[in-house]
Amino acid sequence: MSLHDLRPLFERLARAFEEKRDELIALDGKVGDSDLGITMAKGFSAARDAVVALGEAGPSAQAKQAGAAIAKAAPSTMGTLMATGFLRGSKAIEMAQDVGTAELAAFFAAFRDGIAQRGRAKLGDKTVLDVLHPIAETLEAEAAEGTAPEPALARAVEAARDGLEKTKDLVAQHGKAAAFQEKSRGLPDAGGTAAVILAEAFHAVFAEAG
Repeated sequence: MSLHDLRPLFERLARAFEEKRDELIALDGKVGDSDLGITMAKGFSAARDAVVALGEAGPSAQAKQAGAAIAKAAPSTMGTLMATGFLRGSKAIEMAQDVGTAELAAFFAAFRDGIAQRGRAKLGDKTVLDVLHPIAETLEAEAAEGTAPEPALARAVEAARDGLEKTKDLVAQHGKAAAFQEKSRGLPDAGGTAAVILAEAFHAVFAEAG
C-alpha cells in the first residue's frame, strides 16, 4: 500500500529516536562526543512538529519541510547530514502523489547520495553510508521486481541490520571517532545504528498502513 500522507512516519520517527536516545548517547560516547542521541531526538521532534504544522501536503513537501526543520533544530554533523538526506530525497519524489516502492527506492538513493556528497564519505569509511547503501540497493532491486512497499522495506531493514553488523569490522575514518582508529573496531557505527532505526520506522508505518 502506498502512502500519500507522511505525518505518521514523522510521528513514528520522533517517538523512535526519543526511545533510543540514551542508547545512541551511550554508543556514540564510546568513540564520539555523545551527542548523537540528543541530535536525533531533537531533530526528529522538530521534523514531526513541522510536518504536522504544514497540514495537508504531498509527500515531497512533507519531506522537504522535515529536512529544513532538522537543519534548524539540530545543526550538528549528523543533524546536517540527516537534513541533507531528507531535502535530497524530497526532490527525488517531487512529482509523486503517493509513496510506493519505486518512490521509496528513489528517495533512499537520493538520501544516500546526498549524505555521501555532503559528508565526503565513501563505502567502508564506517559511517551511516555503510547502512544507507544496502537500504537503497535493496529498495531499488525490490522496485524492479514490483514488490509491494511493506515486504520491500522488511528486506531493506534486514539489509540495514546486516550492513550495521559489518561496520564492526571497519575502522572509523571521519569525525571524532577517527581519532580513536582501532578502538572503533568491534563497535557498530553509531550513525549506522541511527540509519537502522530510520529504516525500521519506515517499515513499521507501511506495515500499519497495509
